[in-house]
Amino acid sequence: MRAIAPHLWFDREAVEAAELYTSVLPGSRVTDVTTIHDTPSGDSDVVSFELCGQPFMAISAGPHFRFTPAISFLVRCRSEDEVDELWDRLAPGGRVLMPLDPYPFSARYGWTEDRYGLSWQIMLADDVDAARIVPTLAFAGDVCGRAEEAIELYVSVFGGARRGDVVRYGPGEEPAVQGTIKHAGFFLDGVELAAMDAAGAHDFGFNEAISFAVLCDDQAEIDYYWERLSAVPEAEQCGWLKDRFGVSWQIVPAELGDLLAAGTAEQARAVTRTFLAMKKLDIAALRRAYRAPEGLA
Repeated sequence: MRAIAPHLWFDREAVEAAELYTSVLPGSRVTDVTTIHDTPSGDSDVVSFELCGQPFMAISAGPHFRFTPAISFLVRCRSEDEVDELWDRLAPGGRVLMPLDPYPFSARYGWTEDRYGLSWQIMLADDVDAARIVPTLAFAGDVCGRAEEAIELYVSVFGGARRGDVVRYGPGEEPAVQGTIKHAGFFLDGVELAAMDAAGAHDFGFNEAISFAVLCDDQAEIDYYWERLSAVPEAEQCGWLKDRFGVSWQIVPAELGDLLAAGTAEQARAVTRTFLAMKKLDIAALRRAYRAPEGLA
């Protein structure tokens, strides 16, 4: 599994949504469903799945956060028929943000929210050998104009990171500021992402509905990412943090899934109670809870 995976927060529909997405997109499958108990939201389904071979995670954890277009998923398609098929499967019950039409950057493109509110950009692409799905961050409102700053931060933090192609706003593209980012690609640990500055009167921003889970091998990695990304102390909770742009990250041990799924129900409850009480996760404490769950009874 790659080190970074988009994580989607649903009310109660995580399994249902993962089954829809994996049925729609080629090379996709649900890899694991685990139910964790005694959380503030009650019993919560945690789902791991792959879309076009890329890892995703989702959770059913109550109606606390709603998806916004601040983070969308760009799907590169090989034919107009594929664009239309994906659109016909994902758009019903949702809300069209940009209609399916020819645009200067693609002969066939549309941007829609699906029935759960998750945003998809579906386009006919020339580079069919690149990543099929690209998480795309739109910097709007108070953070509009800071996409380049964010890319610089992320590339400086993650190993194997690099910047990709950049397209900037030019003269006559107001309300965008000339020179800011119209679209820019970047790569973190082999995962392709994109960013843009979204000028204008947008009413959306980043929130916890979509975060990026960074799966760490040891405590040193957790400490490293936490120190460099966390910028909102009051948002720190059970491995979650927010960076200075408002983007949410989960800095978690890669073994956490096994600690929740491999043992007894009592062990899973003990691990859950332990991490829910933490801000930055402590691998040693999670292992102790797994080994001696009776101590947390």
